[in-house]
Parts: sequence; C-alpha cells; structure tokens
Amino acid sequence: MSTNTDHIPKTIILADDHAIVRQGVCAIIAKIPNTKIIAEAENGLVAISCVKRFKPDLLVLDAAMPLAKGIEVLAECQRWSPQTRVILLTGFTAASLLSQWLSAGVDGILLKSCSSDDMKAAFEIVLNGGKYISPQTQAILSETPAVSELTSRETEVLSLLASGHQNLSIAERLGISKRTVEKHRSSLMHKLDVTSVAELMTYALREGLLDEYKQL
Repeated sequence: MSTNTDHIPKTIILADDHAIVRQGVCAIIAKIPNTKIIAEAENGLVAISCVKRFKPDLLVLDAAMPLAKGIEVLAECQRWSPQTRVILLTGFTAASLLSQWLSAGVDGILLKSCSSDDMKAAFEIVLNGGKYISPQTQAILSETPAVSELTSRETEVLSLLASGHQNLSIAERLGISKRTVEKHRSSLMHKLDVTSVAELMTYALREGLLDEYKQL
C-alpha cells in the first residue's frame, strides 16, 4: 500500500564548478523516477548556503571548488542538514584523499571517469539509504600502498616546491632556514618514494595542493 510520501520527489543539489559536469549529472538524474534537482552550486559557499536553505535528500558534491573545499562543504552539510546524504563526485584519484572522504562520513564516492549507468545506480542506492563506493575507488584503496602521513610543514613545503619555488624562496616565505627546507624536502622524497620535483608535482596535483589546478 502506497502512502502520500511515496509520491514526494527526492530532492537533490548539485555542487560542481563546471557547468558541463552539472549538465551531464542532470541528464542522468532525469532518468531516475521521483527525483527533483532543486539547486545547483558553482562554488563551495553557494553549496553550503543551498544545503542550509533547502536541506535536500542528496548532495552531489565535487571535491575541489572555489571559495570552499568539498570536504568543508561536507562538514557544514553534516552540521546544518544531517539527514542529507552526500555523494562525492571527483576526478582526484589519490588514495589518501579518497580515504579522507570515507573517514569524514561521505555516503558514496564516484570518479568522474565512471559510466552513466554506474552513476545512475549509485544515486539510486544512496537515495534509498545505502552506501556506494565505486569499483574504481575500491581498487585504488586496495592497490595503493599507504603513504606516510605528512606533517603540516611538509605539506606547505610540498605545495611551494610543486608551484615552482626554490629552497631559498620557500625558506623566506615560511620564515625558516634554507637548511630546514632541504631537510623537509629530503623527508618528502623519502616518505613519498619519489626522486624528483616533477614527481612531487604529480603528487601535489593528485592531492589538490595546487589551487590553480583544482578543476577536476
């Protein structure tokens, strides 16, 4: 026997800074019965505002957006609308980043490389109260060796190195000695098992440490 609530559409907010991504997701959601997209957000602050105002059933959230990071939006969503379920839709494939989202309590993880059928299935599962971690994400988490946790200072040095700064410039920016920067650099190379700044750049891009590249 159906109830009146059976016909109330599930409400969804899309938060991604790329209009073409939102359009694609909208097309997929349109194929799911009894759902309604009630707002779209092109940056993190708008996403937080929309969640507070509408308290949707589902938030589809990009990891990297202007003004507020996806993980910050997730935290505010959990604060203001704890009943809202959240799916991370991301182009980042770093195991440490994906693990961070799982630890933060996200309800689903989808990579932007997934098929439309997988995306539709994930939305349906999460809207019905389940959890969904894409096969690609599971493979990354199971196959990628754990990376030693970086200190906050090492993360700062990594970001500056990957942005093209030399040791002396980094030392001046952070108010530390050049020798200390060299020690942090050596530690980074060891922890991340890399041998060049180019490899550090690759790691920094995957982790979203370079603001100008946060468009995945």
